[in-house]
Amino acid sequence: MRPDTPAENVDHTAEAARLERTAGLYPEDAEALLLQAAAHLELAGARPAASTLYDRLLSSPEALENPHLVRALKASNLWEYGHEAEARAIIEGVRAAAPRDPAPWVIVAESLESHDELEQAQETFTEGTRLLLTDVAEPPYDTHPLLFGRHRVRRMLGAPHDDWDVLADTLHTSPVSLDELHDPKRVWSLGSDNPAELAAEISRLRAELGTYREALSRPFPVAVLHWTSSELTELLAAYPTLTDEYPTHEAHLATIESSLRELAASGTPNLGIVTGTVPSYEAFAASEGTSPADPSLLPQYATTLAARGRAVAWPPQRAAGCWCGSGRGYGECHGARS
Repeated sequence: MRPDTPAENVDHTAEAARLERTAGLYPEDAEALLLQAAAHLELAGARPAASTLYDRLLSSPEALENPHLVRALKASNLWEYGHEAEARAIIEGVRAAAPRDPAPWVIVAESLESHDELEQAQETFTEGTRLLLTDVAEPPYDTHPLLFGRHRVRRMLGAPHDDWDVLADTLHTSPVSLDELHDPKRVWSLGSDNPAELAAEISRLRAELGTYREALSRPFPVAVLHWTSSELTELLAAYPTLTDEYPTHEAHLATIESSLRELAASGTPNLGIVTGTVPSYEAFAASEGTSPADPSLLPQYATTLAARGRAVAWPPQRAAGCWCGSGRGYGECHGARS
């Protein structure tokens, strides 16, 4: 999540410094924390300092969870303070890498769009859409911005609707249609002296704002805690009282899948899985002033990890790797079980 609080309400420089300090205390969460710190620096107008944080992440000896996202954010930031050539080179690198995460595609496409590179923006949105949504029956929520952004740019270019534009219309839930929201002539209405045109435009803007707020206010995923085999062994060796929670690693994995299926069947949206580590869990217990041996701490730890952006959406695509880390596709592993 990127902060979007207006600068007059937040000391973005101080918040960035706080997040950097927190990243030092929780190195396993450094990537997410430093990305938020960089976002605050951008909002504070300290774009070179934000680039320094992106470079710090990219040069880290530790493997990043989403290096393409970091590069996309760096490119977007660089272009905003005059480093267009470097930004373009990074954007081309992100496109060539073909990340399986929609966020880098959206960021680089919107960067192109914001600098009036509409044809390139359309191509980028289309590449990401084709890669991630071909033969996908139900587009995951995090891919919706790809479809909406593509629809918006194509509307500005005057391109006729295609199947993906129709799909974007289907996914859009606002009472104002995407065609209206993305109409290039809307900007002209804002300068009109006609009260009826102004009233209509205000209604459209309210609907668009409502959709945006809904996206921002989506709760953190209902996250289920996952331990790898080695981490669970270490956890139970240190805190034997948790054996009742985790009799075996196989049972633990089966419980995760069954719990998530039950939640999905009950209509619970936005489900996810967070993977814990013993050092992180012990640090969390210390911050809560309680013992890691307390089973009631486990769901709180899962929620905190999700709030830090550590959750992985469930269910994965059937052809994607299973969340359990077995190396098999989800459809051939836990996704194949009833």
